[in-house]
Amino acid sequence: MQVVETDLARTSLDGLRAGVIVLDPTDRVALANPAAVGMKLLKNDESGLSHAVLRSLVAQVRRSGDPRDVELDLPRSGGRNPLGVRVRVTVLDDEHVHLEVEDVTEAHRVARVRRDFVANVSHELKTPVGALQLLSEALLEAVDDPETARRFTERIQHESARLARLVSELIELSRLQGAEPLPEPEPVGVDRMINEVLDRSRTAAVAKEIVVRWEGEHGLTVYGHEGQLVTALANLVENAIAYSPEKTSITIHSEKSGKRVKIAVADEGIGIAAEDTDRIFERFYRADQARSRATGGTGLGLAIVKHIASNHGGRVEVSSEVGVGSTFTLRLPSRPPAGASALKSQTRMADMKTKGRP
Repeated sequence: MQVVETDLARTSLDGLRAGVIVLDPTDRVALANPAAVGMKLLKNDESGLSHAVLRSLVAQVRRSGDPRDVELDLPRSGGRNPLGVRVRVTVLDDEHVHLEVEDVTEAHRVARVRRDFVANVSHELKTPVGALQLLSEALLEAVDDPETARRFTERIQHESARLARLVSELIELSRLQGAEPLPEPEPVGVDRMINEVLDRSRTAAVAKEIVVRWEGEHGLTVYGHEGQLVTALANLVENAIAYSPEKTSITIHSEKSGKRVKIAVADEGIGIAAEDTDRIFERFYRADQARSRATGGTGLGLAIVKHIASNHGGRVEVSSEVGVGSTFTLRLPSRPPAGASALKSQTRMADMKTKGRP
């Protein structure tokens, strides 16, 4: 019976994501699960704890007899970021010490991202809201001057549109980040996608005398949600127009590449510095803060593109040279994902059963 209980305990420990270690009265390792080994909490010969801060914590608990629950940063080799852990240390009745070590690195990263997001949103909302307040006050003082009042009204309309776009894109990004991969991808004609984007961007392109041309293969098909895919491509083309000088050209190129379809948007714009290309798809990140705000950018468009591509089982890439231009490339699946048909059939059967209930 005792052997069975021991085996069950070992199996349970092996399945835990947290590292579990039991030290004997001399602080040698009496038991350690795979997670503890994987987190490199033990010396190479597994005779004791590898980190001095953990050994010090155990000594404190032995002296006081009181359990401890603390968060620590454990150094890692190879110049990697420290391992953030939550450590619970308890003295057992027989003078053994029990440690439970939970990796909270990802939890801390998520919390940091959330804090940064709230700070960024607050900053981005503050600018147009503050402008609207000042402009409305100025408008009240200009009631006897129709021309001045008209200019202030136009500025209010501009800032209101910017605020509405920011809120709309925040909602869209939040929805995309919370979405699971598309359960029922549908065939989407690339020709129709590109033609719709060309129609949407025509006015902005004409205003800057920019020629937007489409070349490459026609009649291609991708799989996913047409509305989202059009949004992603439109964001890329709108960005290209916004950051391109007047009287330049933008090329949309489509082609089949293995099991994927490549849709590239190449411009002759200002380009992106190498140190910015890795971060350009982050929320609110702008390579050129002043120029982005001048063009009405929210700093969310490329983040939306990234999440749409990811939700479709694809990706977006960028190559750029300062002063020459940038090329953003969407790579999307040209075939439905495995199991999609079966999932669709199951969903339809479930719908039929639901509709058939009294």
